[in-house]
Amino acid sequence: MAAAAAAVLPVAACGGRQSVALPQTQTEQPADPAPETPPPATEPQIETVSYFAVTSAGVNIRSGAGTDYGVRGRAEKSTLYALGGSDGDWYKTEWRNGAAYVSKKYCTPVHMPASGNPAAEAVIAEGTKLLGTPYVYGAVRLHDGKGNFYGAFDAGKFDCSSLMQYIFYRGAGVLLDVNTRTQVLQGERVEEDGIERGDLLFFTNDSRKNNRGLERIGHVGLYLGGNYILHTASDYAKIEQISAKRWSYFIEARRMY
Repeated sequence: MAAAAAAVLPVAACGGRQSVALPQTQTEQPADPAPETPPPATEPQIETVSYFAVTSAGVNIRSGAGTDYGVRGRAEKSTLYALGGSDGDWYKTEWRNGAAYVSKKYCTPVHMPASGNPAAEAVIAEGTKLLGTPYVYGAVRLHDGKGNFYGAFDAGKFDCSSLMQYIFYRGAGVLLDVNTRTQVLQGERVEEDGIERGDLLFFTNDSRKNNRGLERIGHVGLYLGGNYILHTASDYAKIEQISAKRWSYFIEARRMY
């Protein structure tokens, strides 16, 4: 059998010398990856806390979502309540430490930027549960300022400083002292132009405005933002705008977290 003919490779000349040119194999180069498209710029999302403002005086606060439910209280015009959801034509909130409902036709939603401080938000949330709780001058405190609890304490009766003491302990475990003139010595002083949601605001009042030093202080409330304060002054716990007169009585702000 004749031998198979050898494959003939082409010959190329180079510098007067012959060389064999091997066949070239082409390798596929990976395509350049497509440049990533940057995501569209978005504004940072600001967390908000929702309330509703009552637009008429004497609006019924009911125990359920309907006019056939009992009346638990009556809301003042322009006061705020925590918005805890909806049930049909009714907003759900809390009143005197229990569920309550107000007809939407007498309300308008109000949204405030959250503080970004979980402790402050927890304290505020404790306060909104107690809206409507009666004011009682000299009400028994939750504790003595050092965490020793009083057996006679009643969560249905507060004055301004006992309300703050209670919600700060319940919300953040902060031990506030027993009255405005000792609470103002706690925490960190805040300049008026630096007041933030969750700060305590201290004021004088008609009976103490001519006193000196700490004896001028006669009222305290919790600032929520938007010129709103959660406090109890003479009737019951509420959220309302700080009046021009009250601002004229302002003494100091303190941050307790």
